[in-house]
Amino acid sequence: MSMFCYQCQEAAKGSGCTVKGVCGKTDDVAILQDLLIYLCKELSLLNQENISVRQTDRRVDLFVMKSLFATITNANFHRAAFVARIQQGLELRDALLAENAYPNELTTRMQWTVQSEEEMLAKGGVVGVLSTENEDVRSLRELSIYGLKGLAAYAEHAYNLKFEDQAIFDFMGEVLSKTLNDTLTADELTALVLKTGEFGVKTMALLDEANTTTYGNPEMTSVNIGVGTRPGILISGHDLRDMEDLLKQTQGTGIDVYTHSEMLPANYYPAFKKYDHFIGNYGNAWWKQKEEFESFNGPVLFTTNCIVPPAKSYANRVYTTGEAGFEGFLHIPERGDKEMKDFSAIIEHAKKCAPPTEIETGEIVGGFAHAQVLALADKVVDAVKSGAIRKFVVMAGCDARMKSRNYYTDFAKELPNDTVILTAGCAKFRYNKLKLGDIGGIPRVLDAGQCNDSYSLAIIAMKLQEVFGLADINELPIVYNIAWYEQKAVIVLLALLSLGVKDIHLGPTLPAFLSPNVVNVLVENFGIAGISTVEADLENLIGLA
Repeated sequence: MSMFCYQCQEAAKGSGCTVKGVCGKTDDVAILQDLLIYLCKELSLLNQENISVRQTDRRVDLFVMKSLFATITNANFHRAAFVARIQQGLELRDALLAENAYPNELTTRMQWTVQSEEEMLAKGGVVGVLSTENEDVRSLRELSIYGLKGLAAYAEHAYNLKFEDQAIFDFMGEVLSKTLNDTLTADELTALVLKTGEFGVKTMALLDEANTTTYGNPEMTSVNIGVGTRPGILISGHDLRDMEDLLKQTQGTGIDVYTHSEMLPANYYPAFKKYDHFIGNYGNAWWKQKEEFESFNGPVLFTTNCIVPPAKSYANRVYTTGEAGFEGFLHIPERGDKEMKDFSAIIEHAKKCAPPTEIETGEIVGGFAHAQVLALADKVVDAVKSGAIRKFVVMAGCDARMKSRNYYTDFAKELPNDTVILTAGCAKFRYNKLKLGDIGGIPRVLDAGQCNDSYSLAIIAMKLQEVFGLADINELPIVYNIAWYEQKAVIVLLALLSLGVKDIHLGPTLPAFLSPNVVNVLVENFGIAGISTVEADLENLIGLA
């Protein structure tokens, strides 16, 4: 019943965590997550069967989406939450079996039960990743599932803003059910991986529509990174609906609101700028939270993943909501039939805290999602045609703890002055505070926003392809040097591949879940490569000797 998890970039020894997750996930939580994913696969089998006679069951669609999101790296470490979710899933499975007529082979395979946590762990221990013995089949299955986890995260953010697409729910069920089909060939599983990328584009487009319809198009913004004099609440994660609820409820309370890590791009949206108590951003990428949460002094709200097991000194100041969870943190419930979540507990807590301790001063500039960049299209095109801009370098993705990630800071520093960085996600914290200047008024770091806003980078590339009249997106003066950490980065990668983007460099290491044969397929068909040294990669990508 030992755990095995290799879904993130920090998998132990580059192969997989078997005792405890490097992320902090305990072995029992990892095994319960495996059982939950297996249960989602079986529920999806039932739902796919229902498609032939009527629509899929709404209860299954939402359960699967939320469960996939909850098992993403650093989202939920709470054992009791997974026990309760598994019980809920089993009750839903039994309800479906009672309400519908299914083929005997389906009903027979779903007669298993678990009556205790120990039985859940025993069952989870035999249905996890390694239950697929063939290494290449396992790799392709997990590549689709991890992409699906990132897709589900984006789908839930859109759903929270009342935007959804049934085709996306149906596709999640299709992928999960097919990972139980032992007759699929490697070619069919590869096609499923690429289709996952296509739906990644569709889902990110849906979320982009949800965010911009609700809050306006992000615009070029100078974000304060200093502090005010009043107590504050620090909000982390990705969910903008939670951000809106918190800003509305803290208005007039004497409490200021600051973003952290992947919530930084909330500063770029017009709808949030009207709040005088929205001060700016505090700190850096998620992995630095232990020291930064300590000095913030006030309570912290996690709306999604990026939790690091906390120091005892501030653990009583951390709250979770949505799919995030950690034992001992106060969890703020869903909205239910109410318009807003109730953040009164964290607001009252903040009133008793000291103001944040200043850790830096100044401003950082962001807000270059597709609408803002396309508004500058003439200036950008002229700069490319004149040679003022030689290359765009996409450095989107994730940040994390490994010292090897200093590579991305060094790479950004060494880029020549006629290059522009396009970024999204928390990878930007490796270089977004460097003084890299601008090219004719165009900043040399164009931050599109959160990891899901990598969609904006694709839109920008396709628009430039159209403007320059190019037949192939790969003829553009754009190169890709992407950092990854968890499953939202996986769906971004698959999305780019589905759009035909080739020669992506991925680091600081290639995923442990890619078997050698699957790596060869990606290299041969898409030119996927790892990173090497800054000097060698500058020569390879930019043409600098």
